[in-house]
Formats: sequence, structure tokens, C-alpha cells
Amino acid sequence: MKNYFVIVAHVPTASVTEGFIPELRQREQPLIVVTDQPERHQALVDEGILDASEILPADVFNPVAVLNILNQHFIEPAAVFTNSDHLQTSAAIVADYYQLPAKDWHACYRAKNKLAMRRAIQAAGLDSLWFKPVSDQKDLADSAIPFPCIAKPVEGVASENVSLVNSEAELQAICSAFWERNPGQALLLEEFIEGPLRTLETLGDGQEIQVLGSFETFLSEPPYFIELGQTFNRELPADVLEPLLAQIRAVGVGFSSCHTEFVITERGPRLIEINYRNIGDQSDFLMSQALQYNLFAAVIDLYLGLPMPLAPADSHYAQIHCQIADRSGQITSVPESRSVERDGCKVYYEPLCVAGQHHRLDNSNRDYLSIFRGTGPSESVLSQVMRDLMDEFAVRFNDETVAQVAP
Repeated sequence: MKNYFVIVAHVPTASVTEGFIPELRQREQPLIVVTDQPERHQALVDEGILDASEILPADVFNPVAVLNILNQHFIEPAAVFTNSDHLQTSAAIVADYYQLPAKDWHACYRAKNKLAMRRAIQAAGLDSLWFKPVSDQKDLADSAIPFPCIAKPVEGVASENVSLVNSEAELQAICSAFWERNPGQALLLEEFIEGPLRTLETLGDGQEIQVLGSFETFLSEPPYFIELGQTFNRELPADVLEPLLAQIRAVGVGFSSCHTEFVITERGPRLIEINYRNIGDQSDFLMSQALQYNLFAAVIDLYLGLPMPLAPADSHYAQIHCQIADRSGQITSVPESRSVERDGCKVYYEPLCVAGQHHRLDNSNRDYLSIFRGTGPSESVLSQVMRDLMDEFAVRFNDETVAQVAP
């Protein structure tokens, strides 16, 4: 009987198709993808990334459905893994059934559910940030709500439906619009934390957590919070790192990758959210390149019960710059994707739109037109190369360059 590496997936992502699957192929490790979107994974069959026999359909949000399909096909997993925010709890429960190395499903739930995360951190006495869940209009009649505050979905991802709220009238309008689009879903109101946004990238074996580095994230102006670019740093100061590690441990984080977002304030680091997976949007590839460390191989090792490889102490400099649409309009010119080596830097340009497409401004990461990712020998050299390339490979609306944003 083959021992399959089981990947539980919703939609295809670059981290899985370009990172984890190629590493499993190199090891000649048998693979099964369980997904509720088999038709979208069919494209991977057409591209030769998967074989049709490696895809099993199931309601992946239901761990019992995943167990049933594996049992039905007499599959005894060597590992059960997901890189999806939505499916960490489900995959962890399935792995626990087979007594395989895995994240604690309780921690997965706390990390994904922003209300449960806040309650766990508060119960540990590690932060006193104000928060309140709201599900209908009567919950908004509360004089204790501090303005400005943040409204976000309790089960949200990225910056989608996250808003800065400055008044009671704005709060009523934002919540009403959200509930009209998403009936029955709760929002979480949080005290607005002002300051530079950072990430903490970690990898753990269930006992020890090693810090891989931190991205400094640059955001658009309020009321929206769109990531415009990032720079990578290998180390964080101890007075920042130690409180953060205490908070993610309070949630239960300790196994495999974790991507944590926080803000540096006068009171120290204040945690925004925990994403119990690799950092996304190709940043995991960039971090691996900067560290010269195969993050995908390290994660697979952990799920197969092997020792955790240690990352090098040093790294190259790394940056991400995004070209963002600043208006709706017809896209007329989009340069083709390419990799560029210049002045000791390696930069990859990826367009996220096509010429002839009409773009509708969304005030979210759906407004990304292109992304530049690069590593280099120094911050100043890399920054200059990135700026030059953003001018050279500009997406245009009606032959005019749209917003270029560089940290």
C-alpha cells in the first residue's frame, strides 16, 4: 500500500503548485490532492502538474468528508497537509485521526477565527486590546466603541472587507453593507492600532520555534488597508520578538509555518492576526531565495516526521513592490512577465492583468496590476533596481501610467 502525502486544498495556489508539489515530485513521494474544487484543479492536470488520478473530490471544510473519501479509496496517509487559511482546522483533525505529525486543531481554529484569537491572548494576560463581535444592528448601539476603530470579518482573509471606521454613522453604513452581502456573518470591531506594520515568519517542530525573518509591510492610506510593498529583514529586536512569540504560543502555534502580522507601537508590538501557514503571494519563494533555504522542503520534512532543518543565520536583502490601480478604466498596455538580473540583483516581474481588460476599482488587493519581487546584495542597490524596473514595466490605462507605489 502506498503512503500518500495528502494535500487538502480549496483552490490552486502558487505555494502548492510551484513549491510543495515540485518538492514532493523530486522525492518521488506519492501524492493525493483532496479538494472541493476538482474542476479548478483540472487545469493542473492539463499543465502536467497533477495526474487526474491524484485528485479526489470532497467537502474539504468538513473533516469527516475528508476521512470518508480517504477511507473509501483505501488511502493510508504518510502526511496530511494544507496551506490554506480556511482548511487548517479540518486538515489538522484528519491528521490527528491518523496520529500523524500535525498542528493542534484547537490552535488552528483560534488562529483562523479572529475573535477566538483575541480571547486566547487576552485570557493569557498578554494584551488588553479592545474588541467586540457584532452580528446585527443592535450590537452597534454601544457607547464603549472607540472611534476610530477597525471592522473586519471574524473569519476574513487578507484585507478583504477590512475598514477603518471613524464614526457611528460610518459604522452603521459599513456593517449594513457587509451584512447585505454576507448574511449571518459576524464582524469584529477592534481598537485601531497605529504604527508600522510588520510580519513575523516562523517555523516550528512542535517543541522549538525558529524565526525565519520579518517583512516590513507598506499599506495604502486609510480607510482601506491594501499591501503596497514589503522589505525583508532576517532579525527582529528581542523586545519585539519575545512578546510576539508569547502571544502566538498562547494561541497554540508551534508546528510548521506561521505568518503573523503585527504593528509596532509605543506600548510594544501589538498583534493584528495569525495566519497558520506559509506567507503567501509568492513571498514564501522570495524569503526562501533571500535565506537560501528551501522552506517547502523543510515543511514537508516536518509533516513526514523528520527533523526540522535550521535556516542560515544570514540572508540577502529582499523587496516586493506592487503596482496598484488608482482608478477604474481600460487597460491598454501590459508588459510580459520576465526575470531580470541587474547589478547583482535578481528581480521577477509578474503582471496580474491583461491588455483590453476593464478594471473596476475595488479598494482591495484585487486592484493589483503587477508585482515585482527581488533580492540583492544591499538595500540601496536593490531599491534602485526595483524603481528602474517599475518604470520600465509599467501597466497603462488609456496609454497613461497608473499608480506606481514603492516603499
